[in-house]
Amino acid sequence: MAANPDFDSLLPAARLDRRAFVTTLAAAGFALAVQPVHANTMITTDSTGLDTGTTEIEVEGGRLPVFFARPAGGTALPTVLVVQEIFGVHEHIRDVCRRLAKLGYLAIAPELFFRQGDPTKIESVPEIIQNIVSKVPDAQIMSDLDAVATWAASKGGDPARLAITGFCWGGRITWLYAAHNANLKAGVAWYGRLDGVPSELNPKHPLDVAASLNAPVLGLYGGQDQGIPLTDVEAMQEALKTAAGKSKIIVYPDAPHAFHADYRPSFRQEAADDGWQQLKNWLSKHGV
Repeated sequence: MAANPDFDSLLPAARLDRRAFVTTLAAAGFALAVQPVHANTMITTDSTGLDTGTTEIEVEGGRLPVFFARPAGGTALPTVLVVQEIFGVHEHIRDVCRRLAKLGYLAIAPELFFRQGDPTKIESVPEIIQNIVSKVPDAQIMSDLDAVATWAASKGGDPARLAITGFCWGGRITWLYAAHNANLKAGVAWYGRLDGVPSELNPKHPLDVAASLNAPVLGLYGGQDQGIPLTDVEAMQEALKTAAGKSKIIVYPDAPHAFHADYRPSFRQEAADDGWQQLKNWLSKHGV
């Protein structure tokens, strides 16, 4: 495999060699095209008219921290589960929740790595993946998201209008959750990995569950994504043609991985704006 300067710059050679890193990434079902998290976001949504905060939900093995945002005083609200990138529920993810709340949703972002560690305390991407992400079982994530959906229904959310959206690592989870929860109405997966090496913790990937989705999923992908091959995207598009439901994928030809992440150099305004409009249209179209 040819050297990749951006990839190589992420590798602390004394702690994790290239082969081990690639193996760990594959096992975690994670795309190679990542950059370290940056503190500054370009887009900031205020909390005027919103009820926002943090709480904890009782789940197997502990108490799951979540961030939520919703219209103040709202009841019977359509609900969106917001699934983090590998970097955790940082300001960008919280801002996505506020943006959704401004649209009338109860948006909830759970800290899905809380048992394994806090990625916001680790600066090295390879270390986050090796020490945290690669140790998180998909079954645990599905169970935690179910618990969040149940909690939402008791806190002003409408269980009949439940959706999910996720970014990068969370994009993959979005596809999997759509195959897991029969009550889900819609999903929007932002550049989530579609294929990977099966493992005990990650036995299936989106391509494996394309035929068993319970809800229509909109996939948003970049044509210049260095971690998710277009061949995988095309394979998923083909799989969705024969699957029940109305799922589809949109590819932005000039966009890289993480084009919606306004705190990273990969951010592309035009693709991000269009993707957000597509999300709004998709949720509305499917009754969320």
